[in-house]
Amino acid sequence: MAKIFLIAGLGADTRLYNNIDLQDHDVTPVDWIEPNVSDTLSTYAQKLIHQYFITDNSVVIGVSLGGMIAVEIAKQVRLNKVILISSIKTIKEAPWYFKVFNTLPLHRLVSGSLLANLGFLIKPVFGKMSAQDTWLFNDMLKKSSPKFIKWAMGAVLKWRNETIPPNLYHIVGDKDLVFNYKNISNATIIKGGTHIMVFDKAKQINKLLKAILKKK
Repeated sequence: MAKIFLIAGLGADTRLYNNIDLQDHDVTPVDWIEPNVSDTLSTYAQKLIHQYFITDNSVVIGVSLGGMIAVEIAKQVRLNKVILISSIKTIKEAPWYFKVFNTLPLHRLVSGSLLANLGFLIKPVFGKMSAQDTWLFNDMLKKSSPKFIKWAMGAVLKWRNETIPPNLYHIVGDKDLVFNYKNISNATIIKGGTHIMVFDKAKQINKLLKAILKKK
C-alpha cells in the first residue's frame, strides 16, 4: 500500500485534514519547515522530499499552496498519485490577481507577523465556517511562522509551472473565491465547495479520495 503524505495550505497546518478519513492507509502529515529566502516552490519541495523521505510510488495530497508544492514534488519523484484540493496545477490556472501582485508586490511591504493576524480579513474569502472551524482556522494562522508566510506569498507569485505530472487528480469547488474553478481544466467540481471545503465538504471529498486511491 502506497504511503500518503498530506500537505496543508498557506496559513494552515495539518489540522486542516481533521475531517479527512483515509481509513487504514499509512498517512504522514507534512509539517512546514523554515525556508531560505532564495527558495522557490521547487527547491522547497525538494527539501520536503528529503525531510520526509517521499519516495517513488508515494501518494501526495495537497490543499491550496500544498497542492502547488505537491505538483513540484511530483516533478521530482515518480508518485503513484498526486491529488490537488482547492489548488491549481499550472500557471495557466492562476487567478488574475497573481499578475496584479507581481506588478505591485504589496505583500513585500507587510510583515509576516501582521499577515498571520489578519484572519478576520482573509476568512470571508475562504467561505462560511462554523464557530469551531473559525477558531481552528484562526489558531492555525496565528501559529504559522511569519517567515514562512512572507516567503510563501512571494514564492507562489513567482511560480511559473506549465508541467502537469502524470497520475494527477484535481478537486475544486465552484464557490472557491481564491482559485476560480472556471480557470481550471480536468478537475472534479464540488458543488458549493469553497476554498476550505476540505472542512465542510469532507464527506464528499472522502468519497472521491477513496475512489481515487483504489485506482491502479
